[in-house]
Amino acid sequence: MNRKGLAILMRTRMKPPTGTIAANDANLSHMKVEKQPFQQVISDETSSFHDSQPSTSQERNVKLVHESMREAITMNKSEVIDTILSDFSRGYYSLSHENRHQAVLVLAREYDLDRKKIRELMQQYLGLELPPGDVSQMSSTEGESSLSTFYRTERSLRQALKPMYGVLFERLNKHPGGLKFLCVLRADVLSILSKENISSLRALDSYLKENLMTWLSPATLELHQITWDDSASFLEKIVAYEAVHPISNLVDLKRRLGVGRRCFGYLHPAIPGEPLIFIEVALLKNIAQTIQEVLWDNPPIRESEATCALFYSISATQPGLAGINLGKFLIKRVIELVKKDMPHISTFATLSPIPGYLQWLLSKLASQSKLVNLKAAEMVHLSNETVGSTFREDLLRPEEEKAILSLAVDGKSAMDVMLNLLTSSNFEWAQSVNMLEALQFPLMRLCARYLCQEKKRGKALDSVGNFHLQNGATIGQLNWMADRSEKGLNQSAGIMVNYIYRLDMIEENAQSYFSTGHIEASPEVCQYLED
Repeated sequence: MNRKGLAILMRTRMKPPTGTIAANDANLSHMKVEKQPFQQVISDETSSFHDSQPSTSQERNVKLVHESMREAITMNKSEVIDTILSDFSRGYYSLSHENRHQAVLVLAREYDLDRKKIRELMQQYLGLELPPGDVSQMSSTEGESSLSTFYRTERSLRQALKPMYGVLFERLNKHPGGLKFLCVLRADVLSILSKENISSLRALDSYLKENLMTWLSPATLELHQITWDDSASFLEKIVAYEAVHPISNLVDLKRRLGVGRRCFGYLHPAIPGEPLIFIEVALLKNIAQTIQEVLWDNPPIRESEATCALFYSISATQPGLAGINLGKFLIKRVIELVKKDMPHISTFATLSPIPGYLQWLLSKLASQSKLVNLKAAEMVHLSNETVGSTFREDLLRPEEEKAILSLAVDGKSAMDVMLNLLTSSNFEWAQSVNMLEALQFPLMRLCARYLCQEKKRGKALDSVGNFHLQNGATIGQLNWMADRSEKGLNQSAGIMVNYIYRLDMIEENAQSYFSTGHIEASPEVCQYLED
C-alpha cells in the first residue's frame, strides 16, 4: 500500500482485514469505512475534553468568551482586533454544547438592534417636512439643500437597522479561519432552532444566512476537479462527507476518481483544503437505471464512447450552510465544463434518491387503514377535528388491492397488508418475486404522485426533487429496485428517479417552477398519474 492509501486509511478510520495490512490495493476491497463523520469525531473528542474540565474552568471559559465577544463587537482598535477574534473563536470552540447555547442566545439578545434609537429616528423622519414642488425640477444646489436632512436621517436609520452582531460577523469574515467559524456558529444556531423557536435567534440566523450567501457567491468560489493526486487529508474529507452513497474502501474511492468518473468540488480561499460541496459524475453510454450500474460496474466504458454524464451524488460538507443553494451553481458549472471538454456528451441527468417517499406513504397508509377499519358506529363518535384532519381516499386501485390481498392469509385490508410488508424489519417483500410483482405498480404510481403532486408551500414536498426542479430539471424516469441497499429500501422502497437537465430548457423550467410551482415531468412519469 502506498503512503497516500495508508494515510487515508488511518485518517478515515477504515478497518483493515484481520492480520497484517494488505500488501496491495486489490486487497483493500475488504476494508470498511467506520461511518463517523468529522462533526461526530470532533463532538466526541470535545465532549471528552469538557468532561475532564472542572466546572470552575468551564465557568471561567464562558466568562472569557462573553468578554471577548463584547470586545470583538465594540472595540475599534484594528491592531488588537485579530487577537480578540482569535480569543473569541478559540474560547467558543472549547465550550460545552449547553454553554455554546447560552453564548449564542446572549449574542442574539444583547447585541440585537437598538429599537429605542430606531423609534426616535423614525419619529424624527416622520416629522420632516417634504420640500415643496418637484425636486427633480430644482437646481442641483437647491435639491441637495432641501433633501440633506432626509439623507442624513435615512443614513442613520440604515445604520440603526443593522444589528450589533453584524459587526462581529463582518470582522470574522475577514479574519483567518473566521468564515469556517461562522459556518460552525450557524450550525449551532440551526441546532437550537430545531428544538426551540426563539424569535431573536431566528432573526440572527436570517441575518447571518444573508451575509453568508453574499460572501459565498459563485464569484468567490473556485471549481476544483478532485482526483487521486489531491492530498490524503483532502481525500479523507471526501470519504467522510459523502452523504448519499458512502465510500466503502480505498478501491471504491479510486474508482470514483478514475477512468469514466469525475468528481468536482467548490472551494473557498478562506477555507483551504476542504470542499464546501462536491458532486460525483459517471460517464456512461446511457442513463443508468440502478445505482449498481454506477458504483459497481467494472471496468468502466471508454470515455470516448460515453454520451451521458450522470450526476449520482452531491454532498454538502458544512451543516451551517443549510439553505444556501451552492449545488445549483455547481451543477451548472460542471455541465458547462463537461460539455466543453467532451462535446460528444449530449445527455446530462441524475440518478437520485427519493428520501421522503416511504415516510409519506406509510403515513398515508396508516391513516387510511384506520379509517377503513373503523366500524360505522365508531364513525359517529369521531370528533370534527379528527374527521377534518384525515379523510377517506382510495390509495389503491381495485386490481392492485386484489393482487396485494392475494399475499395475505389473515383477512386484513390491502392497505394493512401493504403497511405491514413495508414496515417489516427484514425487507421480506424485497426478496419475494410474488410480493415484488404485486407491489411494483402501486408503489411506482404513488411515487409519481408524491414527486409530481405532493407539495409544501407550492413547491415539491420531496427535498431532493425540490432541489433539482428549482435548478431547471425535468422528472425523467422512475426506476424500480434501483437501490436495494437498506438505506434505499427504507427511504423509497428501492425506487430512484432520473432528473434530466435539458440545456435548452433549464432556465424556462426553473422560472416556471419558481413562479407557479409547475413541475415538468416526462410522458412516462405522467402515465402513472392517469386514471
